[in-house]
Amino acid sequence: MLSGALLLLVALSGVLLTGGSVPLAVSDQPNLARREAIYAEACAACHGANLQGEPNWRSPGPDGRLPAPPHDATGHTWHHSDRVLLDITMRGTAAVVGRGYESNMPGFGDTYSEDELRDVLEWIKTQWPERERAHQAQVTAQDEAQR
Repeated sequence: MLSGALLLLVALSGVLLTGGSVPLAVSDQPNLARREAIYAEACAACHGANLQGEPNWRSPGPDGRLPAPPHDATGHTWHHSDRVLLDITMRGTAAVVGRGYESNMPGFGDTYSEDELRDVLEWIKTQWPERERAHQAQVTAQDEAQR
């Protein structure tokens, strides 16, 4: 009983010392690097190496399509549930939105596994401030409760 209480106290201390976020376990560090590498390979050309997106991302370009939005806190990625983000990443925006919507966002389901794409989304989340992570987690929980 005492060892369990001590373990809980140590864990809570870590949360308090890191400002409320739990640090990644040492064993998760290689996964974080792999996640970041996939983002750099598949996403950064459009969404930016620093998740900043393309300029004027809220206004259609000359082709009538919206530029790539930022995946940082200034964008809207964190407004969507995990299910929606994975679906967009797997099949592409046009396939998810339907009704003739055109987008430059391709699906990556033929290039990467579902687990790899989930990993990239998890890496993106690690780049968000706590407020955005909490909001996105709440949106995901609500989405899952409705399914």
